[in-house]
Amino acid sequence: MYAVMGITGQVGGQVAANLLRAGRQVRAVVRDAARARDWARRGCEMAVAEADDRHALAAAFAGAEGVFLMIPPDYDPEPGFPRIRKTIDAFLAAVEQARPGRLVFLSTVGAQVERFSLLNNSRMVEQALRGLPVPTAFVRAAWFMENASWDVAAARSGLIPSFLQPLAHPLPMVATADIADTLAATLQETWHGTRIIELEGPRRYCADDIAQGFARILGHPVRAEPVPRDTWETLFRSQGMQYPEPRMHMLDGFNEGWIDFEGGAAEARRGSVELDTVLRGLVQDHTH
Repeated sequence: MYAVMGITGQVGGQVAANLLRAGRQVRAVVRDAARARDWARRGCEMAVAEADDRHALAAAFAGAEGVFLMIPPDYDPEPGFPRIRKTIDAFLAAVEQARPGRLVFLSTVGAQVERFSLLNNSRMVEQALRGLPVPTAFVRAAWFMENASWDVAAARSGLIPSFLQPLAHPLPMVATADIADTLAATLQETWHGTRIIELEGPRRYCADDIAQGFARILGHPVRAEPVPRDTWETLFRSQGMQYPEPRMHMLDGFNEGWIDFEGGAAEARRGSVELDTVLRGLVQDHTH
């Protein structure tokens, strides 16, 4: 049996579907069982647990051959990342108690980077999990291609405001389908100690590639335009963010190149899903 967090999200859901197709039993670790009724109908066992509830997580992880761990999204973390620290404490206590067969954590490109950014949350989780007496794998995924979902409406108008700049600067990107395939496959493997798997798509893409992809799919010209760096803080605060600095520094890291893969002893993987395939699906999703 495999315990899967985030099953109602795009990555966790695809991980669970892959495991079910492989004939594996899945225990869905959810905050709200009502939101996961479809997974119960598909044969998943339900376990209700908040990410910072060590006792509920321990019960959810008990008896599992493998556990897929992910942290709840927090794009506006308070200084010092207090929410993620509570989650880390719960993860450690739950795993120590339940002793599942192995752990696979969805981490991020740049998790090894010490410089301050939003991605420090994954760095903190990785550092904490390394001390556990359970085989552990960190799948460091590139920038999600699906982040372009936010650009569909703008692309229909022909102009995409871009925080990725310079517009021709290529970044490591990957589709969630490739992420889920790697996570599900890794969960079913056997190893000792700690693994780092660095995952990106078949090639690197830039903001101009996103605009040109939308243009091909929508059948009209689409261009990207940089959002001036000196407007970011005011813009993010106007959208309700209280602590925009971590997000701003993350974008700086991608744009300036200091957020990238570590290489070295890490296992380098390439997905197969092209950016246009993801963009086409996003456009279709926003049509219905």
